[in-house]
Amino acid sequence: MKYLDEYRDGELAQKLALEIHRITTRPWNIMEVCGGQTHAIVKFGIDELLPEHITLIHGPGCPVCVTPLEVIDKALELAAKPGVIFTSFGDMLRVPGSTTDLLSVKAKGGDVRIVYSPLDAVKLAEQNPDREVVFLGVGFETTAPATAMAVFQAAQKRLKNFSMLVSHVLVPPAIEALMSSPDCRVQAFLAAGHVCAVMGYEEYPPLAEKYHVPIVVTGFEPLDILHGILMCVRQLESGRAEVENQYTRAVRREGNRPAQHLVREVFRVVPRKWRGVGEIPDSGLGLSAAYAAFDAEIKFGLADLHVDEPADCLSGQVLQGQIKPHQCPAFGVKCTPEHPLGATMVSGEGACAAYYRYRRHNAAETANVK
Repeated sequence: MKYLDEYRDGELAQKLALEIHRITTRPWNIMEVCGGQTHAIVKFGIDELLPEHITLIHGPGCPVCVTPLEVIDKALELAAKPGVIFTSFGDMLRVPGSTTDLLSVKAKGGDVRIVYSPLDAVKLAEQNPDREVVFLGVGFETTAPATAMAVFQAAQKRLKNFSMLVSHVLVPPAIEALMSSPDCRVQAFLAAGHVCAVMGYEEYPPLAEKYHVPIVVTGFEPLDILHGILMCVRQLESGRAEVENQYTRAVRREGNRPAQHLVREVFRVVPRKWRGVGEIPDSGLGLSAAYAAFDAEIKFGLADLHVDEPADCLSGQVLQGQIKPHQCPAFGVKCTPEHPLGATMVSGEGACAAYYRYRRHNAAETANVK
């Protein structure tokens, strides 16, 4: 509890908020990239402590939410195949595909299993040599090393019955895509601390310089986020655009070199479609040629799919920070956690899920509030 007491200190939060009020002289738009930060902001009312003219924009930082519909449909096809053990983290089971979800496939007899690590799927392949084991690998740079390690170990063990359906995505290209948009309103970024713990933040200075945008590597506790916002506002008010590290207790500039080496060994950079956003060049990881035998799309001959998003779901606008969740007409009406239209309402890091859980009762009152 000492850790939580230290980083959820109400008095210190008030002091940080007062300092932000003191130095803020004009409107600023700051985007938090990580869905975990979004949930902390909404849960603890961090945005409500800020000056009225500081707007927090929720970005595409939920890996479950940005996994494209096509990948979910491929996962559903694999999970329904006889002889396949389909493995995934639990947060993917209720993400809607174009017709159903993995939990429904499991209910109908598909062998869909929740694992806590990709290495658990490797063990399943060893224990079930007569079955095909597939792991759904999604996430940002944070989870890519574990996925890479599973593929690496499967290769070392010469497993023939193990494969990956991979949909890993990368943060810097997403920031580039957002800043390149003519509709972009973002003036500063809170960069996800756990991503930078793996990859460092050496890729960010060129983005900060090119777009003249402050980027502050930030943690996930309320005081982390308030401190990160304060650091952003100080830069914005002084006209600076630099990369700073608020999350010094966990992040080094160079990141985790062994993890990066493993990711480069197993993966290659590829274009990737982001759900509700579209394709972003060089924004994904796919298995390299040396590990192509573990690519489930190749192994099972999965055809390219092009699936339209539900017309009622505005999750793409939510993920790009163009609207807040409660501004979607379907929010809390046609779209709920029990009957979601999109992944942003299902995921534990989705912005829509955060607003539904913590603010749906006053959505009408806050419809025009940041």
